[in-house]
Amino acid sequence: MGIVSRGFQGRPRRSDERLPPGQYLTEDFPVLSAGPTPRVPADRWEFTIATEAGTRHTWTWAQLIALPAEEPTVDLHCVTKWSKLDTSWRGVSLDVLLEDVATAADFAMVHSYGGYTTNLPLEDLLDGQAWLAYAYEGEDVPAEHGGPVRLLVPHLYLWKSAKWVRGIELMLEDEPGFWESIGYHDYGDPWREQRYQGD
Repeated sequence: MGIVSRGFQGRPRRSDERLPPGQYLTEDFPVLSAGPTPRVPADRWEFTIATEAGTRHTWTWAQLIALPAEEPTVDLHCVTKWSKLDTSWRGVSLDVLLEDVATAADFAMVHSYGGYTTNLPLEDLLDGQAWLAYAYEGEDVPAEHGGPVRLLVPHLYLWKSAKWVRGIELMLEDEPGFWESIGYHDYGDPWREQRYQGD
């Protein structure tokens, strides 16, 4: 006598298998910010990578969008426990921007218009893991979601994907950014529920 009844197909694959622990699925794209929304015209936007030695590499909007673009489709996971699956973006891989940057740094501090910062290990910006995104779902990234350009690091909680990005400072030693300095986790892996210091 079999232990599996006839017609049993196994458990169907569900979207919740793509949800990290403690997350719930949303169809919306909630807007969460620590302060007012910066409004940066694309023709006045620029992005700078500064090395630990003080060397600066700068791109204007026109130079950024002239670079080879990718169109990643990724899942987003917010520390406030919502997740949004299969979001579509267009942007430039950080691999392209860092390709000719000579550095011995292991860490990066991301800076945004409006003063926001967040820290990451440099390795988390490489190997096809991070982009400067300027389009979302086929349209310009709206200001409330970080336009004209936001960082996209989808394997970490969304606060690491800094909105209104304007630069990256490469560092030899790690330092906390805005949310990290008030108790959020330094790394922020959603699959390990690294929401707060000590998690």
